[in-house]
Amino acid sequence: MSVTQPITSSHLHRRAAIVPGRLALVSIAIATAIGFAAWASTVEPPLQPRADGVVLHDAAVATMAGFDALQRARETGDPSQYAQAEVAFTRALREDPFDLDAIVGSGSLALSRHQFAEALKLGERALALDPGAARIYGVIGDAQVELGRYDAAVASVQRMVDLRPDLASYSRVSYLRELHGDLSGAIEAMSAAVSAGAGTAENTEYVRVQLGNLYFATGDLDAAERTYQLSLAHLPDYHFALAGLARVEAARGNLDSAVDLYAKATARLPLPELVIGLGEALEAAGRRDEAEDQYALVGAIQRLFSANGVRNDLELAAFFADHGDADQAVTLALAGYAERPTIFAADMVAWALHRAGHSDEALPYVAEALRLGTQNSRLLYHAGVIEAAAGQSELARQHLAQAIALNPAFSPLDAPRAAAALQVLDR
Repeated sequence: MSVTQPITSSHLHRRAAIVPGRLALVSIAIATAIGFAAWASTVEPPLQPRADGVVLHDAAVATMAGFDALQRARETGDPSQYAQAEVAFTRALREDPFDLDAIVGSGSLALSRHQFAEALKLGERALALDPGAARIYGVIGDAQVELGRYDAAVASVQRMVDLRPDLASYSRVSYLRELHGDLSGAIEAMSAAVSAGAGTAENTEYVRVQLGNLYFATGDLDAAERTYQLSLAHLPDYHFALAGLARVEAARGNLDSAVDLYAKATARLPLPELVIGLGEALEAAGRRDEAEDQYALVGAIQRLFSANGVRNDLELAAFFADHGDADQAVTLALAGYAERPTIFAADMVAWALHRAGHSDEALPYVAEALRLGTQNSRLLYHAGVIEAAAGQSELARQHLAQAIALNPAFSPLDAPRAAAALQVLDR
C-alpha cells in the first residue's frame, strides 16, 4: 500500500500509498515526563502486585504493566493512568536501558501527553536499536505529524506499512491521505485497517469509528450511521460510536435524539470532545442554560488532563475561542503552535485571532492551515469567515462553499453560520 498513490487490491499487502488519500490513532499514545528519571533515581517506586498476582521484578513485566496502563487510559479516559505507565516504563529502562518495548512505550506515552519532540527523540532512540521494527515508525511518524513535518511523516509511515501492513499502519496511511485532501483514499485505507483488526475489541472499534467519521466528513450520513451502528454491535455502548450517531442525528436535524446519544456517550466517558458535542447540540436545540453547564464541565476536565502531564494548550484554545475568552484563546493557541506547528494549530491561531478582533493578522495562519489541501469543513469554514472579515470576499466565498459542499450539516452550530455567511457574500 502506498501513501502517495491510490490503493488497489494488489497494493494491500505490498505498498500502502499515503498521500493522495487523524495520523496517529489520535488518542493512542502517551510518555515519560522529562525529569522523571532523575526523580526515580532517588525514589524507589514501590513494587505493586498486579491483579493476577504478578509482581514487577524485571524489565519485561514492567513494560507490560506500562502498556496495560496506557490501554486503561485509552479505554477509561483516566489521565492518572499516565503516571502509572511512566513509573512502569521508567522501572523497565532502569533495569534494561536497551529494552526496545519500554522505549517505544515511553514514546507512546509522550505522544498521549502531547510531548511530541520528546516522543520523536524516543522513537529515534528505538530506531537506532532496531530499524526493522515497524511499530517504531508509528511513534516517529505520529510525532512528525504533530510537529508539522509532513513529508518526513509520509516517509516514516510508508516504511511502517511496507514492513507490516496492519491496523496500525493502514490507519496512519488513512490519516495522512486525509490531511492531503484525499478523502476517498483515506476511506479505503481505513477500511483496510478495520479489516486487519487488532488484538483488543476497543482498538478495532476505535478505528471503525474513524471510518465512520470519514464518511461523515464527506456528507455520506447513511454510510456513517451504518458504520457507527456496526461498531455498537461489536462493542455495545461504545462511547465514540454513540457520539458518532449523535453527530448524524444532529446533522439530520434530530437535535433531541442527538442530545440523548451524546448524554449516553458522556455518561460512559466524559471526554472533552464528547462534552463539547453535547453542549453544542443543546445550544443548537435552544437549551442554552444546559449547554453552559456542559461547557463549564469541559474546563474542569481539561484542567484534570493538564494536572496529569498532558499539554493541551491547543485544545483549550479551541474551546475558549468558541465558548470563552478570545484573548486567552490567542495566548494558548500561540503557545500550542510554538510546540506543535501543525495545520490544525495554524487554524486555531487564525480562529482565535479572528475571534479576538484581529482578522487581518489571522490571514497568514489561514494560508498555512490550508497548505496541504485538506478537505475539512471546519477548516474551510474558519478560513471563509476570517477572509470575509478581512475583505477577501472571493476567497471567502470559495472556502465557505467548499465547507458546505463537503457536508452541508458538518456542525449543528457552524454549518448554519457558514450558510448564512455565504448568503451574505452572494447578495
